[in-house]
Amino acid sequence: MLPVEIKSILEKRAKDGWVPEHEAKEILKIAGVPLPKSAFAATRQQALEKAEEIGFPVAAKVVSVKIVHKSDVGGVEINIKDEKSLEKVWERFEKLEAFEGMVIDAMTPGMELFLGARDDEQFGPVVLLGLGGTAVEIYQDIAIRMAPLEKEDVLSMVRELKGARLITGYRGKPSVNLDALAKAVIAFSRLAMDMAGAFSSIDINPLMATPDGCAAVDARIIL
Repeated sequence: MLPVEIKSILEKRAKDGWVPEHEAKEILKIAGVPLPKSAFAATRQQALEKAEEIGFPVAAKVVSVKIVHKSDVGGVEINIKDEKSLEKVWERFEKLEAFEGMVIDAMTPGMELFLGARDDEQFGPVVLLGLGGTAVEIYQDIAIRMAPLEKEDVLSMVRELKGARLITGYRGKPSVNLDALAKAVIAFSRLAMDMAGAFSSIDINPLMATPDGCAAVDARIIL
């Protein structure tokens, strides 16, 4: 059963047809999926205050119901080092269509993974896990399982990937934290089950994974 807070967000965005990043992250947080330090700012002053709280350098991403693919319109900026630079990014973002504000994230290192869900007409919610970032489109290295998942399901998905050794350790590089990754994917799969019938797709790209843990850096929910 979906918590009231998640239902409220879905109802609010029903007319838009999708849930922007800051609210998608709120849903993921409620579901138990780990996030980086992140905040939504609706004003320039809020942006400066939130960035100071998170700590420079930060990443900033535009929030607009008209902009689904932020990078296509220059709506993503990383490694913002100080307040002056952040103000310049704000001025650029606020000229974009239907500007609502910006998401500010702590710069998060790690390996880029993709974690997604699709509400299949025949099988119900299915979970996708693979290499993330632009590698999703280039390599299309994805493993798929029906939700909900258990730990062994997640580990078998990792083993199935062509790039599995990049995740589990290669040429002296340590493995990502597979326990933390499994917990995140399991929580995500349960969210997909709870949201069955209410969504078309849920994408986390990237899910940054390190030897210490993982964090959903960007997220989008299509209703």
